[in-house]
Amino acid sequence: MNKLTLNRRGLIKSTAAVSAGLAMPHIFTRRANAFTNEPTGSTVTLGFNVPQTGPYADEGLDQLRAYQLAVEHLNGEGDGGMLGTFTSKALKGNGILGKKVQYVTGDTQTKSDAARASARSMIEKDGAVMITGGSSSGVAVAVQALCQEAGVIFMAGLTHANDTTGKDKKANGFRHFFNSYMSGAALAPVLKNAYGTDRNAYYLTADYNWGYTTEQAIREATEAMGWNTVETVLTPLAATDFSSYIAPVLNSDADVLVLVHYGGNMVNSLTNAVQFGLRERQKNGKNFEIVVPLYSELMAKGAGANIKSIFGSQNWDWKLENILGDRYVGTNAFVRSFGEKYGFPPSQAAHTGYVQAILYADAVERAGSFNPCAVAEALEGFEFDGLGNGPTLYRADDHQCFKDVVVVKGKENPENEFDLVEIVEVTPTEQVTYAPDHPQFAGGELGSCNPGA
Repeated sequence: MNKLTLNRRGLIKSTAAVSAGLAMPHIFTRRANAFTNEPTGSTVTLGFNVPQTGPYADEGLDQLRAYQLAVEHLNGEGDGGMLGTFTSKALKGNGILGKKVQYVTGDTQTKSDAARASARSMIEKDGAVMITGGSSSGVAVAVQALCQEAGVIFMAGLTHANDTTGKDKKANGFRHFFNSYMSGAALAPVLKNAYGTDRNAYYLTADYNWGYTTEQAIREATEAMGWNTVETVLTPLAATDFSSYIAPVLNSDADVLVLVHYGGNMVNSLTNAVQFGLRERQKNGKNFEIVVPLYSELMAKGAGANIKSIFGSQNWDWKLENILGDRYVGTNAFVRSFGEKYGFPPSQAAHTGYVQAILYADAVERAGSFNPCAVAEALEGFEFDGLGNGPTLYRADDHQCFKDVVVVKGKENPENEFDLVEIVEVTPTEQVTYAPDHPQFAGGELGSCNPGA
């Protein structure tokens, strides 16, 4: 069985059919020159697929709040948020290509199978023309592959593993969030200055693709500056008590514990580490330290006082524009809109979701079409500013965004419950940029865009 696929220039060519694992409804194949879920009425549907339950639910629910805000702004409601600061002026607040934006939601449960099922339902039953979201790289990779098969665009949410734009990259998928390599490149110099070059590190790592690539990135970056890796131990994503994993650290030669955990897992493992007295411990003549390579304000709130002075990295922080000025223009506009609607500042998860929705809509407007291949072409190599991260590039080679990376640590004396993290350094884009064929991103091909029907 063959189908018709548009190449990057819009020419029709015959290709093999999509995987038999995806049951294609009539809407996907209703006419040869169509594409999957081509909007024909006065509305267009976006699919927001986030963890509303499970260990990453806090991040997912904040993403969902931001997606809902983005829909309001796209439809001309509210104050417009970052549409006013975005350097592209294609969006007019009248929907997308004049069609009012509506949305459907799904709960990924931070499980790949559940995420694929909810994404499939949004595509097949609800007619979603784009899927976005996720707070797990395992989920992101699974849903990205599904969207490639189905012929819709996937605008990745909170996914940090190198794999998403590395070995598992897809032509229909795009990631604004930074990645494991970037965290390692940004954190290592800061850790060197704070703790020196003679350190023994013990890793507790979430047992899935994000954990693997983040451990590798931090380990390689710190070993290059002189640190020694004592032990690496995998922990289940479903774990809630990490006491049995913390105890062996006490009997090792480690003087640094690196917690490659996220969301509720990080809150629990850090709490256990503090309960075991690691923060008061001395080893090898040094104060014992804990590092969390990736964390957010939401996680800091969950961890409470335990997060104080702990280094990590972030994709964005709601205080950027106030602290560092106009390079991060758009931040204050988003914080104001989000805060007025929900009563508290947005997390990096919320910011990423909002930006991805806006970038998709803008690409459709600039392309003049919802055809996913036209949208992909509009996003590839796109340079923009005004969305809170400073000058940003969506690289064509792998569909990874390149921008500054924020290094943070837990604040010693927070002024309120939303002021738990302080910005230590903003690492410039040049320091975290890598070649498309870097060894940490080896394998996989971007392939060709699939428009579906």
